[in-house]
Amino acid sequence: MDILSKHARPRALITGLRGFTGEYLARELNACGYEVFGTAYGNEALGQGVYYVDMCDPLALQEVVNQVQPEIVAHLAAISFVGHGNVEDIYRINVVGTRNLLEALSKLKVPPRAVLVASSANIYGNSNAGVIAETEIAMPANDYAISKLATEHVARLWMDKLPIFITRPFNYTGVGQAENFLLPKIVSHFKRKATHIELGNLDVARDFSDVRNIAKAYCELLLKAPAGETFNICTGKAYTLRQVIQLVEEIAGYQIDVQVNPAFVRANEVRVLVGDPTKLRNSIGSLPEIDLQQTLRWMLADVPPNLVPVATISEPKAMSTHKPIIEVAA
Repeated sequence: MDILSKHARPRALITGLRGFTGEYLARELNACGYEVFGTAYGNEALGQGVYYVDMCDPLALQEVVNQVQPEIVAHLAAISFVGHGNVEDIYRINVVGTRNLLEALSKLKVPPRAVLVASSANIYGNSNAGVIAETEIAMPANDYAISKLATEHVARLWMDKLPIFITRPFNYTGVGQAENFLLPKIVSHFKRKATHIELGNLDVARDFSDVRNIAKAYCELLLKAPAGETFNICTGKAYTLRQVIQLVEEIAGYQIDVQVNPAFVRANEVRVLVGDPTKLRNSIGSLPEIDLQQTLRWMLADVPPNLVPVATISEPKAMSTHKPIIEVAA
């Protein structure tokens, strides 16, 4: 593939690089010839080409953007857990952090040719549409979803200056996802041979993708650079939690006692969330067929994801004295 570049290799910037999705996307972009840089949080050894920066520190963020001079950008950094306890952090990081990034990118002498802003299918809320297309009216039912819809509106303010497109991933999972998310929690119980598990509403239904397909979809969209467009990232098929438990029981070879804990049943719970992938398929073609059972087998086996390193030409640099609360893939 011929990629025009102002560098020896074209450069990609992934915010939230050390989050769940970021490292899988880094592998995809690296395979396409990109040199990957990223932002992360915390003060651990981050590796070369990775910058510790608070997304709510505009000066530090501008410095990172100026140093990297990215040709494509994937904005994944966000609080992505619906049940996160600090509402102020959800809005501050998801909304203000996005605005800071887009403003920084708009000040580059040579702007990126593609900017992906990751939103969420949670913006649809309790839609009655059945299988949800991108034209469905947003009805967010929790603060996380509201923050993501606000993020989309912020992105649209910058679409006359930057080639932005928006993704709305439905639920997805895979090796490396934190156990405060539902499917990794279930898998972890089976991996340690637990005899019982406490869950919330077992009849909620979700459209579950494999994180490897999410990363591939993001990569393909970044290469196409469909400025101004919005895409559902989904499979078009939903599973209830009861069905998920049954699948894992079949793989693990034993049954687990499931207890419904009322404390885990969220107010305003979105009952069914399944997406229409038609627009995505028309844009990038079909993704590899990875059904949920395959993903769960992979997670139960805990095969290392074999991720690639990011760029090695730049030493990591602490860009801010203010620690962000969290920065993970949306």
